[in-house]
Amino acid sequence: MKNRLVAEIFYQIADLLEIQGDIPFKLRAYRRAAQMIEGLDEDIENIVRKDKLTSLPGIGEGLAKKIKEIVETGGLEYFERLKKEVPGSLATLVSIPGVGPKKASVLFKKMGITTIEQLKKACEGGKLRDLEGFGEITERNIIRGIKMLEKSSGRVLLSIAYEDGNNYLDYLKKIHEIKDISIAGSLRRMKETIGDIDILASSNKADKVMAYFVVYPDVKEVLLKGSTKTSVLLDDGIQVDLRIVKPESYGAALQYFTGSKEHNVILRGIAIIKGLKLSEYGVFKKDTEEYVVGKNEKEVYNILDLPYIEPELRENKGEIEAAKTRDLPKLVDYSEIKGDFHVHSNWSDGSDSIEELAAFSKKQGFSFIGIADHSQSLKIAFGLSETNVEKKLKEIIKVNKKLSGFRVFSATECDIKTDGSLDYSNKILKKFDFVYAAVHSRFKMNMKEMTARILKAMENEYVHILAHPTCRIIGRREPIELDIEKVIDTARDTNTFLEINSFPDRLDLNDINIRLAKEKNITFVIGTDAHSIDHLRYIRFGIATARRGWLEKKDVLNTFSVKEIEKKIN
Repeated sequence: MKNRLVAEIFYQIADLLEIQGDIPFKLRAYRRAAQMIEGLDEDIENIVRKDKLTSLPGIGEGLAKKIKEIVETGGLEYFERLKKEVPGSLATLVSIPGVGPKKASVLFKKMGITTIEQLKKACEGGKLRDLEGFGEITERNIIRGIKMLEKSSGRVLLSIAYEDGNNYLDYLKKIHEIKDISIAGSLRRMKETIGDIDILASSNKADKVMAYFVVYPDVKEVLLKGSTKTSVLLDDGIQVDLRIVKPESYGAALQYFTGSKEHNVILRGIAIIKGLKLSEYGVFKKDTEEYVVGKNEKEVYNILDLPYIEPELRENKGEIEAAKTRDLPKLVDYSEIKGDFHVHSNWSDGSDSIEELAAFSKKQGFSFIGIADHSQSLKIAFGLSETNVEKKLKEIIKVNKKLSGFRVFSATECDIKTDGSLDYSNKILKKFDFVYAAVHSRFKMNMKEMTARILKAMENEYVHILAHPTCRIIGRREPIELDIEKVIDTARDTNTFLEINSFPDRLDLNDINIRLAKEKNITFVIGTDAHSIDHLRYIRFGIATARRGWLEKKDVLNTFSVKEIEKKIN
C-alpha cells in the first residue's frame, strides 16, 4: 500500500508551502487530503486503478493527478521542484516540537539553518534568543523537542505497524504450508509505538514459507534469509521479521516472542522453582530435558499454575501477581463496544455529513455515535458559532428520525479558555446531550496554572467528558504539565468521564494514567476523534489502550446501552 507515501508527501508539501508563506486554504487542502488518505481503509492503488480518486472527500482533479503520479512513479515532480525552492530538510525541522513552519522559515531566512544538527548547535550556543519571536525559553523548548524526536526515531505509530503487520499476515495465511501464524512482539501487546514487526509461524516446510515471505509485493529489501528467521524491509521503511518453529513449540515461542522481556524473566524464574525450564522451544523438565508442553500459550501458563494472561498485560506491572491470586481483570473486549463518543462532522473540520457518519456506524453494528464538533474559538478547525450550533442540533433531530434503532448524540468539543472558562455559555452548553471540554491552546502553561484551568472546566455542571486529557501528540508534542492525580480526583468528585482518545498519534489517556484513574473508580469513554468515516476504525486502538490499562466492560461507557448512557449523562 502506498497510502502512507502519498500522505507523507502531501504533509511535507503543506509544510513547505507554509514556510514559503502560501495561502492557508491551499495548505489546508493538502493537509486534509493527507489526513484522509492516511486513514483510508482501502489501498490507494486500487482507487487509482478504478479511477475513483475524485470521489474521495476533498480530492479534486489537481490533487487526483498528483496522487496518481505518486502511486505510479513513487515520487512527485511538483514536490521535487518545491524542495529546490525551499530546502527539503526544512520539512524535518518542522517536525521538531516547538518549531513549526513559521519559525523554520525565520531560521532559514535569517540564519541559513536547514538541518537539525545546525539548529541544535545554534540553540546550544544561544544564537536564537535574539531573533524576533524566539528567546531563551524557545531555545530550551527546541532542544527538548530535538531530544524527543531523537528518542522516537526508528519507531512508528501503532496504527501504521498494525496495518502493515495484518496485511502481511493476510498474505502469509494464503500459503498452505503454514499451520499456525500470529503477530508477536510489541505489536501483539499493542504498544503505542512499534520498532520492528514480529510474525511467528509454525511449519514443517520452512523453506517454502520463507521463499513466499520474501516475494511479498511491498518488500523493498531482504535483509536476512534463513530457515528459522528471515528479515525484510518494507517500502515504508518498517522491518518485518518472520520466525518459523515446529508445531510442538508454537505456543511457547509465541509466548516468548510476544514478550515483554521483563514479563518473560519472571515466568522463567517461576519455571525454575517448579523444576522446569521455559524457552521458546517449550517447557521442559529441568533435570531430564524431557518436553512437557509448548503447543499453545494457555498450556504454557497453566503448567506454571497461572491462568492465561492477555498479551496487552504482559509488561511485568503486577499482572503475574494478579494471576497468582486469580485477580486478573476480565479485559473489555473489542466486540463489547457499542459506539463512538467523539466524531467530527462537516459542520466543523470533518469531511463527512452527520447522516453519512451515522449510517456507516450503524452498518458496522454500533448503536450510537456522538457528533462532537469544535466550538467557536477554534477558527482553524471551523468551530461552530452559536447560530450554527442551533442548525446542527436541528439536523441531528432529523437524522435520528430517519435511523431507527440508532442514536446520534449531539455533542461539542468545547474549548477550555486560559482562565478555565468555556467557549460557549451555559445557555448553549445545556442544549447538547453531552459536552467534551478540551484544551487546544497555550500548552506551555505551568503545572499549577494548567491544572487549575482544567479543574475549573470540569467543575462546570454541563461538562461530561475531559477530552485527550494530557494533550500529547506522540513524537511531536509532549504532554502538558498537569497534576494528573488532582484531575482524576476531580473527575471522581464531579462525575466527569475521562476520554481515551483513539486517534493514533494521541492514545490519550495512556495506559499508565488509565490504571491510575481506574483505582479511583473513574468511568472512561473511548472516542476516535474521527474527522472522516475512514477514521472510525481507529476505535480499535482506543480499546487496545483501555485493555493495556486493565479496564473491564464496566469501566467503559461505550459498552453501555443507549438508555444506560442517557441515564449516566443526564
